[in-house]
Amino acid sequence: MLELTNVEAGYQLLQVLWDVTLRVDEGEFVALLGPNGAGKTTTLRTIAGLVEPIRGTVSFRGRSIGGLAPHQISRMGIGYVSESLNLFPAMSVLENLLVGAYAVRDRTRIWANMDLVFELFPRLHERRDQLAGTLSGGERKMLAIGRGLMPSPSLLLVDEPSLGLAPIPTLAAFEALKQLSQRGMTILLVEQNVNTTLRLVDRAYVLEQGRIVLEGTGEQLLGNNHVQEAYLGI
Repeated sequence: MLELTNVEAGYQLLQVLWDVTLRVDEGEFVALLGPNGAGKTTTLRTIAGLVEPIRGTVSFRGRSIGGLAPHQISRMGIGYVSESLNLFPAMSVLENLLVGAYAVRDRTRIWANMDLVFELFPRLHERRDQLAGTLSGGERKMLAIGRGLMPSPSLLLVDEPSLGLAPIPTLAAFEALKQLSQRGMTILLVEQNVNTTLRLVDRAYVLEQGRIVLEGTGEQLLGNNHVQEAYLGI
């Protein structure tokens, strides 16, 4: 479904990604792991059209999307839940979700997606009339993921869902992603919680200093000496 081939990208004079090659097959749950500053978020931003690749190709369902505008990429079926969430704090939970469905013309599909979000995150249903700015950190993360689901994406990019969260809301976020994967959604997850992530995903890549240094199944990487020493403290 998604393929990056020899992608290099960055910001003005600062190059962040070097020769990044990875793929996500349809229905897969894939993680991109690595330390802070490795280029994980830049990879997602490049896929989503917020950063234009310097060289290399980004392909979605066989079509090159490198250089397309973010709204064009979104309409092709790629949803992006950013680390910064980008919620509208003065709007209610319900209004934020409806903003996520602005490009959907089928009202039946909009309300079906709303039902899915409330099924995954019952707390959001309880808070549906509450302003997003008054939600807890965990609830805001749930809302950001929920809003990303409203346009019915075929590929969901999720950046650091556990960042800044206590253990219980972190588990809720991971459980929701697990359920989405079991329903057949294709997910590319950026995450620093290596132990939990590798037990959850089908495959993973390790990105260090802008380069892919390892790839394999979750089980293979859990048993990898470098991963154990650098990320698991074993």
